[in-house]
Formats: sequence, structure tokens, C-alpha cells
Amino acid sequence: MRGAGLLAGLLAIPGLAQSAPRAPVDYAAERAAIARYQDADQRLQDAGWRLARANAPFCPVVVQAIGLQLQDMASYGVPAIARTALGLRREIAVQTAARGSPAAASGAFTRNREIAALGPLDPNSLAAAPQFEWQRLARLHNHIEAMLTEHGGIAVVFADGETARVAPVEVCASRFELMGDGDKAVADGARVVIGVGFPAFAYPEDEIFAALVAHELAHNVLGHDAWLDRHGRSDRNVRRIEREADRLVPWLLANAGHDPAAGPRFMRRWGARHDAGLRMRRKHEGWDERAQHMERELPAVAALLAATGKADWAVHFRREISIAD
Repeated sequence: MRGAGLLAGLLAIPGLAQSAPRAPVDYAAERAAIARYQDADQRLQDAGWRLARANAPFCPVVVQAIGLQLQDMASYGVPAIARTALGLRREIAVQTAARGSPAAASGAFTRNREIAALGPLDPNSLAAAPQFEWQRLARLHNHIEAMLTEHGGIAVVFADGETARVAPVEVCASRFELMGDGDKAVADGARVVIGVGFPAFAYPEDEIFAALVAHELAHNVLGHDAWLDRHGRSDRNVRRIEREADRLVPWLLANAGHDPAAGPRFMRRWGARHDAGLRMRRKHEGWDERAQHMERELPAVAALLAATGKADWAVHFRREISIAD
């Protein structure tokens, strides 16, 4: 999913389907395009981390994480251009360190810093396709998670010889990935994947953007993808899980310190301009109805916050499906 293009004509962007350039490469433009992509990824990782970390006490499955997102030169349409634009010699470098995460707190994981080792593994030594490669990056993130789980931390060696040793914390079991083109947002049970063209990236308010991420995270923590695998992806079933995900959004936002009412505000802002009408409504209710479902959760969330300081959705959220079915 990370192997898709960002901007037509900018050859270095991950997955961009372009042949080798015939005109001189404008490396400043390439560098700027990569930076815009990384800025969007930073925003996604920041929002995802805050939600996944704050809701970990209530998630049915948690993992050990440090908030580190890598980048792989092989994932770009023309890796040599990306490497030159960024001034890199190796294949693997830092993409983002989520705000508030152990990686960010260490101060070591600055954008585009080259990595020589992840524990005992030299990530640059793994075989990869010459371009449009995403599998190696997935293997590296799996390796990091395994090291954190088995050893309670990881030592990351940078190209300049410095080593950062980072201990993890528990987060809800979901990764967050930016897709290099498109305007869709999806969840597959293990990942939240959002296209860089999704309209919410243009919203300046972090809590409104977080509401989008919270909706997709809700699908994962509520086990919706596996439930649909068992019960079928009929329009009726999809409408049920979409409504349930909408309703959980205020709970997830509240635990992360956001205004839970940002959920219905997002739905009204996005829906008024981007609701796809009857075609979408076969599997979703109208955006106004969706906002109302979120608003109906606000009194319960407020009461729990006042009484306990947390919105314990594992105990108090009313499910619409039985995950045990």
C-alpha cells in the first residue's frame, strides 16, 4: 500500500509509475515533494500514535511499539533520484517519529537519518526489488515489533555510528500507513491506510483530522474485518459495522485528550462536500445521520470522564454486533 505515487511528474515519490527522466532532474522539486509526503505521514503517525497509546488500556489486543516509521529507497519510483534528492547513501532511513512516542522522546530519530542496524540486523542488506518495493519495509517493521516484544527494546545504529536504545510502550494493535495517492481511508484489521489526497489532510485542526483516524482505528479495535469475513460483506453488515465505528469515535478521541465532539464536526465538514450520495449510502448512512449517531454517545462519554477520567469503552460501549459470533 505504500507503493503508490504522490505527484505526477515527480519521479522520486513512492511508487510513482514513471520511466527514467529524459530532462535534467529538478532535485529541489523532488526534495520538496518528498517533504510534503513526509509531512502528511508525520501528521498521520502523530494522530494514530496518540489514539493508539491512550486507548491501549481498553483495546483487546495491544503490541509493543516505539512510534518509529522507516522509509525505504526501493519503494520509490526511481530510487536513485530519491536517494540523491535526500542526500542518502543507504537504503533505509527514518521517515517519522510520532510525537509523544519513545522514538521521538529520544531525540535521535530525525527525518531522513540513515540507519545501519536494527538490533543485529543490517536492514540495508535485505534483498528488494529495484523499485516499487514495499515488502522489505513491512518486514523491517515486523522485525522491530518482534525485537520489542522479545527483548523489551531495540538498539538502533545510525550511519554515523551513534546508537539509540529505545524501550517500548503498549499501544492498540494497529499500524498507520500513508498511501502515496488516492483519497480513500480504509482499515483491514491490522492497519489504517489513508490516501495522501484525503480531504482531511487540508483541515488545520488536529482533532478534526484525528476523528478520521479514530473512525478507521475503531474498525480495527472492534474486530470488524474479521467479523465481516465470518458473516459476509453484505450492504447490511457493512452498514452495521460502519455505524458502530462512527459511534466509537467520541470515546477514542476523549481518551486521547481531544474534544469528543470533534467526531460529529468532522462528519459534517467532510460529509457535506464529499458524501457520495446513494452509491455510498448502500453501505453507509447519510453523513447527517452519522454525525447524529456520534452525538448520541457524547453524554455517556462526558459522564465517564467526569467520574473516572477515562471513557472505558471496553466496559461501557454498547456493541451492535457480537464479536464472538
